[in-house]
Amino acid sequence: MNDLAIRPAVLSDIPAIVAMLADDPLGAERESPDDLTPYHTAFQRVTDDPNQHLVVAVRAERVLGTLQLTIVPGLSRRGSTRSIIEGVRIHAEERGSGLGTQMIQWAVDESRRQKCTLVQLTSDVTRTDARRFYERLGFTASHVGFKLTL
Repeated sequence: MNDLAIRPAVLSDIPAIVAMLADDPLGAERESPDDLTPYHTAFQRVTDDPNQHLVVAVRAERVLGTLQLTIVPGLSRRGSTRSIIEGVRIHAEERGSGLGTQMIQWAVDESRRQKCTLVQLTSDVTRTDARRFYERLGFTASHVGFKLTL
């Protein structure tokens, strides 16, 4: 994977990112690859926020993976800063290749660079393979998450 680059996403990456977000049973229910308008609006909000890092993994100009890293300053834990990893997706042809590990390592390294003391992420309870993957990388299932759809 020497020719792999992890770089900030650009507007022209949106179709590939959305296709990966939609490429599983959960994503297929909530994503709309046929209408990219809301994704373009969201992309602008993300890129305007210095605490948001939407990145893609690219090889030979092809987007193969993506994730979003959010830096969250806070008062808890003695005023520490934490990061949250969201939207991790690897192209179906690349799963099992080590690309996911490389991307998560990028996020952890960037979190350290940003002086974060904790890296958090969530994964849907139905994604058992993802849970095993994150545990293998040293993450622990330490909390129960809650959501409220608005």
